[in-house]
Amino acid sequence: MTRRFTFDGQEITCASTDVVAAALTAAGHRAFRQTDTEAKRGIFCGMGVCQDCLVTVDGQPNQRACMTPVREGMKVETQVARPPLTPPAPRSLTPKRLTPEVLVIGGGAGGLSAAIAARDAGAEVVLLDERKVPGGQYFKQSADTQKAPLDPQQSEGRELQRRAREAGVTLLSQTEVWGAFDGPEIMATSPEAVYAIAPDRLIVATGAYERPAMIPGWTLPGVMTVGAAQTLWRSYRTLPGKRVALFGNGPLVAQVAQELTAGGAEIVVLAEAAPAPATRPFAALDMARRDTGLTRKGFTMLARLRRYGVRVTHDALPHAIHAQNSALMVEYSARGRPAQVEADAVLLNYGFQPSNEILRLLGCDMTYDARFDHLRVTRSSTCETTVPGVYAVGDCCGLGGAPAAMVEGHIAGRAATGASSRPDDDSALRRHRGFQDALWRLYSARLPLPEEAAPETHICRCEEVTKAQLDAALTDDPTDIGALKRATRIGMGRCQGRYCAPAVAGIMARRQGLPLEDLSYFAPRVPIKPVDIAAITAAEALLDDPE
Repeated sequence: MTRRFTFDGQEITCASTDVVAAALTAAGHRAFRQTDTEAKRGIFCGMGVCQDCLVTVDGQPNQRACMTPVREGMKVETQVARPPLTPPAPRSLTPKRLTPEVLVIGGGAGGLSAAIAARDAGAEVVLLDERKVPGGQYFKQSADTQKAPLDPQQSEGRELQRRAREAGVTLLSQTEVWGAFDGPEIMATSPEAVYAIAPDRLIVATGAYERPAMIPGWTLPGVMTVGAAQTLWRSYRTLPGKRVALFGNGPLVAQVAQELTAGGAEIVVLAEAAPAPATRPFAALDMARRDTGLTRKGFTMLARLRRYGVRVTHDALPHAIHAQNSALMVEYSARGRPAQVEADAVLLNYGFQPSNEILRLLGCDMTYDARFDHLRVTRSSTCETTVPGVYAVGDCCGLGGAPAAMVEGHIAGRAATGASSRPDDDSALRRHRGFQDALWRLYSARLPLPEEAAPETHICRCEEVTKAQLDAALTDDPTDIGALKRATRIGMGRCQGRYCAPAVAGIMARRQGLPLEDLSYFAPRVPIKPVDIAAITAAEALLDDPE
């Protein structure tokens, strides 16, 4: 089934299951909005985090193209920098109060596993997920549930969904959490309702989002994260472009290159920051010892890429991206030698940042992990945080991989109901964590620091704060990140500092010779994601009447 809508007056025909970003990308559009400086922006994160793909839909501005389903006859327009203030369309949201025994936030590998384990132990379980189809970033499901899975990975995710439903888990999809308060009490909104949820136990499984390379041109339309391109393909069967350049660090980059090549894209370069695996044989052997199947899968993937004519360029980093007619030109270096390549789409991935805003709002203790340059939540052996009754599993706790997240889900789901873990959970978790340790020794690389960025580089995408402006503010030696925020507006944009905060926190800590910690970052605030007036109005009724 197809649907039709217009974009700036042009009629677009797409699949009925598409979101606006996928439909526009398939139709050849990359720019969706304009900034205050009249720069153009398009899809970047593909998961509702960056807020860069905003469009105006039927007269209502600030709609995320990557999260907005297509409707027949809708009128989509490029969003101007400061759209006129118009009364929002009438929207009635039903206020609902829920008090489940266990609430799980996040429908990925860890969240689904936790929900199934808790339900199997006899608890009443509600699971919230932002997407229409749960599965998370690892299992990325097709938006068209009638289509056959692309591969065993997608099949496994579909099976996990089936098990959750058959177990009796209440799945609330397209439900976005925007508030977390002591208790805990969670505020969330779906297309039809606003929820105030006060569970006996809370399991947070919100995953992570990608860290890009902050280089000149990383905000251009057509430049996106590797995961955004994967979502376009796996969920909507849409290629990010015909000619694709990938730059990053880690196995996801090669995996997505393989998937896009199989889908018909031409990979013009696959640039990996780490040296070739042959230079680190002991790490590769340790990986194989920990998990032979996953190691074989990785090397099979690389062999398949070679059959497609794609070879990995190691010791390679991008330095700048330029718009050139209808294409993008990337300047990069490989083994110290300068090079350049032209592409329709440029994909970036240099690690991950945990989506830990809910955990930080609730006051869970965090420690800084220098190896992965992000915060890790402090947990017990049962995955309980320092806040009693609040558990955390998967990559929202710090990078650990989907297999480990699933085991953590089993452990937390059972612990939240008072049941003991399975006998083999601890050993399986040690094995998965050992594999991740070996994997990242294999992919270890020196990545560029944000303080090394060129002066014209945007450090804050939302407020368009450049490295030069940041440097000027730093000459006054502000003592905390809040002072820098007030001086520059860095971190005040729609994404609420999700990309610039880790970069700026690192810069300030290294300048002062201090260790990074939770307080080095911007303090989380409610709402943790933009929410409309209708949701707040409906939420007031719930807060005024706690019964």
